[in-house]
Amino acid sequence: MAGGWRGVFTIPVTPFDERGELDEASLRRQVDWCVRSGAHGIVAPVNASEGPSLTDDERRRVTQLVVEETAGRIPTVVGVSATGVQSTLLFTRWAKEVGADAVMAMPPYGARLADPEAVFGFYRAVAEAAGDLPVFIQNWSGPAGTPMGVAQVTRLLKEIPNVLYSKEETVSAGHMMTATLAAAGDACLGVMGGVGGRYLLDEYRRGACGTMPACQVTDVHAQVWNALDAGEHDRARVLFNRLLPLLNLEALFGVAMYKEVLKRRGVIAHTTIRGYKSSSLDKYDMQELDAVWKDVEDLFTV
Repeated sequence: MAGGWRGVFTIPVTPFDERGELDEASLRRQVDWCVRSGAHGIVAPVNASEGPSLTDDERRRVTQLVVEETAGRIPTVVGVSATGVQSTLLFTRWAKEVGADAVMAMPPYGARLADPEAVFGFYRAVAEAAGDLPVFIQNWSGPAGTPMGVAQVTRLLKEIPNVLYSKEETVSAGHMMTATLAAAGDACLGVMGGVGGRYLLDEYRRGACGTMPACQVTDVHAQVWNALDAGEHDRARVLFNRLLPLLNLEALFGVAMYKEVLKRRGVIAHTTIRGYKSSSLDKYDMQELDAVWKDVEDLFTV
């Protein structure tokens, strides 16, 4: 891990066939495509993967396939969040068993842990189940999240040895990143952003070590990140500004838009969703996507 991971840790969607069943061929093709698109890491299954809609068996299978298809080319971070503590620990042990490089968890979104001591105990249990794998804190203020303040996140990073990273996507995430990095010091190997990469330029300036967007434009996200890391900030902003209208569409429609883009790019076979934060796109949505597509498609490299 040498100083910590950096870059675009992209999130594959979970492809389903027309009947709503797991499409393993599309999933394998998508993961390989993410690697070839320049991703610096893979993250799944999580919210953008429709993780909460998967059965336990499907989650285990998706985890296994993602790790197998990545094949050690880049790090694989497995999302292990679940409705309860025991389910999270089960998925954590499975991630370790199949060869994941790290796990990421947010506090249970079924039996909510309001007490900070309960949250601390939860992350300590996840870290123990993960063994020597690094643990990412997922600090999310979405409908299923348990947003944590700087002091709470810093305590987790400082007092639990292999809790080493945070994914920050609460309100005022940039301010949280700045404060967390200052407070945690060397106990934190890095903070990554989320929210589709829409705030990457600000987050990079604040010291973010990466971002975790959904994967449909991995190649463009990687170009933005690589330009930033090369000190080419003007070029990064030009690329980002061209990408932003598409990211704004994705913010409206979530998984439905992710899958439409991936299908248009020939990565997955179907756009079937299970309803997470999504509805089907109507003809006007498709027309707007057509217009935005013309402005960005020459940036696609794979």
